[in-house]
Amino acid sequence: MTSRSQSPFGGQQQSFEKTRQQISDLLETLGADTSNRDIIIRLISEVITIAGSKKDRLDLKIMNSALAELNHAFDLFAPFRKIRKLTIFGSARTTPDEVSYQMAKELAGLVAAENWMIVTGGGPGIMAAGISGAGAHKAFGINISLPFEKPFLEPGGGVKLLEMKYFFTRKLMLMKESDAFASLPGGFGTLDETFELLTLMQTGKAQLAPLVLVEPEGMGYWEALEHFLQSQASARGLISEEDLKLYRICHSVEEAKEEIVQFYSNYHSLRWIGDDLILRLLRPPDEAMINLINDRFSSLCSTGKIEATNTHQVEISDGDNVDLFRLHFKFNRRSYAGLRSLIDFVNLFGLKEDA
Repeated sequence: MTSRSQSPFGGQQQSFEKTRQQISDLLETLGADTSNRDIIIRLISEVITIAGSKKDRLDLKIMNSALAELNHAFDLFAPFRKIRKLTIFGSARTTPDEVSYQMAKELAGLVAAENWMIVTGGGPGIMAAGISGAGAHKAFGINISLPFEKPFLEPGGGVKLLEMKYFFTRKLMLMKESDAFASLPGGFGTLDETFELLTLMQTGKAQLAPLVLVEPEGMGYWEALEHFLQSQASARGLISEEDLKLYRICHSVEEAKEEIVQFYSNYHSLRWIGDDLILRLLRPPDEAMINLINDRFSSLCSTGKIEATNTHQVEISDGDNVDLFRLHFKFNRRSYAGLRSLIDFVNLFGLKEDA
């Protein structure tokens, strides 16, 4: 097995370092981005490592296709990174005469009116409802190529469209680029996307974000799922009861829209710097707010307490939201549902300040 610190060609480390220098020289000639050149060199070095291994053709095709899909997807989203986005999940089989379809369409329209954009899987059903509600110019469609289905959307219709071969690259883009998520009733695919998102947020592998499970009053689809989670998963200690706070069941589009928008009413974003977690806020935290936060959420700290802080030098160097206000603490990296509760509290406190 080849170590990453060894040459893929017979362990000749000196030769490999020479190759890395040649890569650096080539990038210089091409005028590649200097700020990220270290990562680009590592990417190319990884490819050289792969070339020196004995991967079979299928493995190589998977790596090549996945990298190409991600590259195209990142390019598609890059011009819109500063615009908040809502991803809508739901069944491709839902018809326009169903209440769930109309709810998805209305929700997309309400959120798009708040200067958000809408991301869907680019297919029929709930996905088409989301695009219709947002309007093509505010919509992304990240479609999956399936042998038994023809593409639902055609290029040139105004929707920012991408077709992907792999579900895992598609799910990455549906989740990575969005600031909020809405799941309407659906089948295996919808449940897969919803549970993966919950897993990522529960474990800190994805940024915390509002997740609304939307259904018509009386349908009981998500309520049945919640009953299972409470009576089986939580009751048996397989998840924490607090983890149920990572989502909210909504029976109206107005309720769902408020849950989404409210999440960013004071809270803006978070960033790790070393062992410190930085919460960025739109309003300055005063002493009363910080005292209340420490009274209620001190268990989130591995050591020390939650404090107001100035913009970190790393954030200044990156130009990363330097004008925002900040809280920082050493997060225990376990209680992400508790961190979600802290964000909710910060938002509610901000509303009281406005009043």
